[in-house]
Formats: sequence, C-alpha cells, structure tokens
Amino acid sequence: MTQAFSEGKRIPLTVLTVAPHVVIRTKTVEKDGYSAVVLAVGPKKTHEIHTEEVLDPKAEINLAEILVPGTTVSVMATSKGKGTSGVMKRWGMHGGPRTHGQSDRERAPGSIGRGTTPGRVLPGKHMAGRMGNTNTSVRNLKIHSFDPATGLLQITGCISGGRGALALITITGNSK
Repeated sequence: MTQAFSEGKRIPLTVLTVAPHVVIRTKTVEKDGYSAVVLAVGPKKTHEIHTEEVLDPKAEINLAEILVPGTTVSVMATSKGKGTSGVMKRWGMHGGPRTHGQSDRERAPGSIGRGTTPGRVLPGKHMAGRMGNTNTSVRNLKIHSFDPATGLLQITGCISGGRGALALITITGNSK
C-alpha cells in the first residue's frame, strides 16, 4: 500500500501489477444473458476455453481503455492465512475476568450453550478455529491511476491478501 494526496486529503492506495491479458471468449446477450469478455493471464497452456467461439488467442486488449481512473471496481482475493486462532483474536471476544480464582480462563470464550433446553451448542456459535485463507471481496473501490507501460494499477482503499497474491478485479461501474 501507499498513499497519494489530492485537494489536501490523503488517499490510501493499493498498488497492483497487471499482467498482459489475452481474450479467450466473448459472452453475448443472446447466448449468455449478458455481454462480457473473458480474459486470461499466464501461459497459453493454462487458459481454460469453454466454447468454440474463441477470438484470436494472441489478441491482446488495450487495458488503458478499460482501466480508466474513476471507474468503480470490486476486488476479490484470498486473505492471509493466520492458522488456528482463539476466540479473542478470531472474533474479538473479551475473555473472562483476571481475578477471583480465574487463573486459567483469561482467554476462554465462556459459556458456549444453554442449559437443558436445547442441550446442545447452536450452529454458528463463534468458537476457536482456522482464521483467514478465505476468499474475500471488497466492493466500491475506485481506480486512481493505471500506467500501461509498467502495468501498475493503483486502487483507492485496501484489499485482502499478501504481497504477490492474485486478485480478481471486476469492473462494476463507469467512471464519473
């Protein structure tokens, strides 16, 4: 992450590297119900082609026409994995009292269920477990700038994931 200043305000930015894309499929309103272009990144062997209506596989698109500053995007990425964590770190619980004989219950969740009825732990109860390493989506971010020569894309706000992680950018609105 980095920052920029505009009109006396600080703008937090996430810097992404955009690799060259190849068009592998076009979706039409008649066949798919909406209009879109399916892009692929990386070696040609990894491209997954679903239909015969493939455009020229070597055709690169001009990303500068698509990634216009001010355009609203949503970014989906895999968050950093934090392993097994307790309820204080995972869910923000406060733990038990530090006094009155509670020497070993400081970070415990406390009661996890009701009494005799229903006599079980209800589904969805916040407990300790694996934290992170899930797909998370951040919506309503704006493109701040895009440099086609270097492939650097700056998006306002932060996204999940560590350095070098892959992110899926979906354009959700037009520039204003």
